Amino acid sequence: MSGEDVLGQVGGSNLVLLLLAAFIIIAIFLGVRIVPQSEKYVVERFGRLQSVLGPGINFIIPFLDRVAHRISILERQLPNATQDAITKDNVLVQIDTSVFYRILEPEKTVYRIRDVDAAIATTVAGIVRAEIGKMDLDEVQSNRSQLIAHIKSSVEDAVNDWGIEVTRAEILDVNLDQATRDAMLQQLNAERARRAQVTEAEGTKRAVELNADAELYAAEQAAKARRIQADAEAYATEVVARAIADNGLEAAQYQVALKQVEALTRLGNGAGSQTVVLPANALDAFADAFSMLKGKPK
Repeated sequence: MSGEDVLGQVGGSNLVLLLLAAFIIIAIFLGVRIVPQSEKYVVERFGRLQSVLGPGINFIIPFLDRVAHRISILERQLPNATQDAITKDNVLVQIDTSVFYRILEPEKTVYRIRDVDAAIATTVAGIVRAEIGKMDLDEVQSNRSQLIAHIKSSVEDAVNDWGIEVTRAEILDVNLDQATRDAMLQQLNAERARRAQVTEAEGTKRAVELNADAELYAAEQAAKARRIQADAEAYATEVVARAIADNGLEAAQYQVALKQVEALTRLGNGAGSQTVVLPANALDAFADAFSMLKGKPK
């Protein structure tokens, strides 16, 4: 064998080895897939869904399997949308909404819907109009949190088949036309005036009630005082009557004589009077009182 034949054989062997090494490298490159934490890969084999690769290192069959779709699983926000709606009491309103969602099952999202954002936006618009149509304008303004909860629940049910989770649905604003705003302002002013009148009337009523209570309390206290005074007078009369019953007529005469003496004393002590007026039987009254005092048993 000549030297040229040997060189030819060696060169052919090296070429085969190089080709084999290249094939192995390409197979490894195509068969190993490292998926980022924020993504999922949809793998197809001959155009058919094969598997979904999660975050980390994954292995597929090279030349047979291929990564057809790289889907981000981060939370997304739809552009703020404005849609017209008519309330139950026939008021036209403009609702500004915002929706946040994320993809949980990429295989459903990829093979069941073409434009996810447009589909969700259309669904939200229809649900918002339907929910607004069930409520009066006052309910829309006052029960916004309840309305948001209903919209979120309805959107979740609608997009469940697309492998999507709605994380948040917000109503940013409820806008009215100028005519409706003017009418609401007039209604608000009228309501404020009515409340002021009611408050004033209630205050007047309360004042009258308090005055009546005060007068009733004063009357009750006066009646109580008269009752106490009458009880005292009755008690004094009872004492006098008991003394008369126990000591006879002399005790009564003694009491009368003492009263006469006390009256004359008060009259004599009066300011600006230098004249003392005595009844005709004053001396007799003194004598009777003195004699009764001496004769009163000790």
